[in-house]
Amino acid sequence: MLIVGKNAERITQLKIQLSKPFAMKDLGPSKQILGIRITRDRALKKLHMSQEQYIEKVLRKFNIDKAKEVSSPLTTNFRLTDKDYPSSEKKIEEMDRVLYASAVGSFMYAMVCTRPDIAHAVGVVNHFLSNPGKKHWEAVKWILRYLRGTSKLGGDVSWQSRLQKCVVLSTTEAEYVAATEACKELLWLKRFMQEIGFMQQRYVVLCDNQSTIHLAKNSVSQTNQTY
Repeated sequence: MLIVGKNAERITQLKIQLSKPFAMKDLGPSKQILGIRITRDRALKKLHMSQEQYIEKVLRKFNIDKAKEVSSPLTTNFRLTDKDYPSSEKKIEEMDRVLYASAVGSFMYAMVCTRPDIAHAVGVVNHFLSNPGKKHWEAVKWILRYLRGTSKLGGDVSWQSRLQKCVVLSTTEAEYVAATEACKELLWLKRFMQEIGFMQQRYVVLCDNQSTIHLAKNSVSQTNQTY
């Protein structure tokens, strides 16, 4: 159990109350939970999370712990399509011996917790989960090599990747909807951080679409908006 709060005295009281009906042991400040290492710098008020040990365990499982590192989750060289499915019974039997689904599942846990940088690559290889071919497996091994070089990477993150619920007519509108969702998540995180005692004067939302930025700054509706 992980207890978070801004009042140390109330946290202590809660621990005492929980220890009465349940047999429990106080392990002190959290350092690791569910394979996620938590590092805190109280002086600088910084928090860092990583899954270094989990990733190293995955690399050893697939014998990639000594492979050459790469700098990107997936390159443009991997143009994976349905045409890369195994084309013969022999190739199908060979791929049946490969732990493709296990590797993709390992990626997903890291992706959801601390590694949103591999989200796109994992989505690509997951598309071929039912009938992977040799080229698909090469892409999986590439992701493993990327994780080997970035095993210490991580942080406290919030991310989302899904189809939008409304129909948009341009990339400007699509980016505007995404920016709106990001602002909603930011407001929730702002209130959560204030609840546990962290105050921040300014919050910044970044967007890489100039038309969307212009639309967000201009509250007047424009029927002749350029897309």
